Amino acid sequence: MDNDPAVIEEMLRTARTIAVVGMSDKPWRASRNIGRYLSENGYTVLPVNPTLTEILGMTCYPDLDAAQAVAQRETGAGIDLVDVFRASEHVPAIVDDVIRLGIPYLWLQDEVIHEEAVARARAAGAKCVQNDCIFRQHSRLAEDH
Repeated sequence: MDNDPAVIEEMLRTARTIAVVGMSDKPWRASRNIGRYLSENGYTVLPVNPTLTEILGMTCYPDLDAAQAVAQRETGAGIDLVDVFRASEHVPAIVDDVIRLGIPYLWLQDEVIHEEAVARARAAGAKCVQNDCIFRQHSRLAEDH
């Protein structure tokens, strides 16, 4: 299924707090650079990686539950969007968390595809993008406006 450009634009304009699942501290990893880019472009970024405690000066959380608790405490609203930099086989468990935590938007980065899990997320009311790059889409939209 193709991603809906209107949904992409809505996600990027509406979301304020983004959990980056699988964010790395390695400078050459896309997850680190895209997390930094999002932070520099007005989003609150919550890195989620159970093996790290901090990335680029941002506290790193072991899972979405911990990140959501902090987001709710700090913003009153919680996580708006989960940006996934994990292999496709990890997506179903992430979708379980997104549904349980009531997170409205799920973004699966380039080459992260799981039709069944995305269908479950959509059925539960989450808007989803898969196999696309949030940086590429954000920078494209920024150029258009």
